[in-house]
Amino acid sequence: MVRTEEWRRFRGTLLGILIVATAYYASGRIGLLLRVVVEGAVVTPLWLPTGIAVAALLWFGPRIWPGIALGTFFAIEHLASFQLADVGIIVGNTLAPLCAYVLLRRVGFRIEIDRLRDGLALVFLGGLVPMLLSASIGTGVLVATGDLAPAAFWPVWSAWWAGDAMGVLVLTPLLLVVPRVRVPQDAYRVAEGVGLTVAAGCVALVATRSSLSLLFLVFPLLIWSAVRFQLAGSAPCVLLVSVLAISAATDEVGPFADHSLFEIMVNLQALNGSAALTALLLSAMVTEQNNIRAEIERVCEDLAEVVERLAPGRPGD
Repeated sequence: MVRTEEWRRFRGTLLGILIVATAYYASGRIGLLLRVVVEGAVVTPLWLPTGIAVAALLWFGPRIWPGIALGTFFAIEHLASFQLADVGIIVGNTLAPLCAYVLLRRVGFRIEIDRLRDGLALVFLGGLVPMLLSASIGTGVLVATGDLAPAAFWPVWSAWWAGDAMGVLVLTPLLLVVPRVRVPQDAYRVAEGVGLTVAAGCVALVATRSSLSLLFLVFPLLIWSAVRFQLAGSAPCVLLVSVLAISAATDEVGPFADHSLFEIMVNLQALNGSAALTALLLSAMVTEQNNIRAEIERVCEDLAEVVERLAPGRPGD
């Protein structure tokens, strides 16, 4: 019986590793469709696999880390033939999500992201800080192998770090909220959700493709989605805005036209970062306030029942 239970656990872990590796590689292929070349190095403004890796670790625990390493290996193999020095990139891409997992667990992070502290933890301890590891190790390997000039270290490092961090800020909240999404029973809410999705797509497309500086137009929609639908509404909107903005930036159209690559990357990551922070933190705040209000209402109802039981002069007393 014990061996049977151990075998089931082993099969479950192995299956989880294979799923994570497949998802990592597949999302990496998607991310590479919007890649840019910085100082001869291929980087992506939004590296989705890091978001998948952090979410998978929060779901299944650190035992699935080989899936992250395996997915990184196949992603590297897709770009060029694998070399021994690429082991360093695999190590960096595996250690960064593991570091994020450890830091988030140490501060009591809840995957529901129903408190402001959870939103802040995911931003800083899940994305910005641990992704320094993958960027530093990966860029260091490129310099050490001669594939990157030392003078190009910081431009590539900053693009690498921003892409990894944006993957966590944009995709991880969406993945964490998907299992808890339920279709509203109220037809008005369904219609509002559909209208929000259509409006977000249209406005984001216009804002990222227009020659006018209209990128700010996406923020009222992000605020609307966060206030009305919390993370279930704001996370998909952020992903949509980010993808459309990256597409426009790589095509060098709209507000990204007639700028240097550095200026494009700065504008793009400023937009993606601001959008992700606005949606994530506002959603967490609204959810926390809704939970507090629901708890107060529950306590008031319990108190009213107690008062009613203790009130003198009740019929039959």
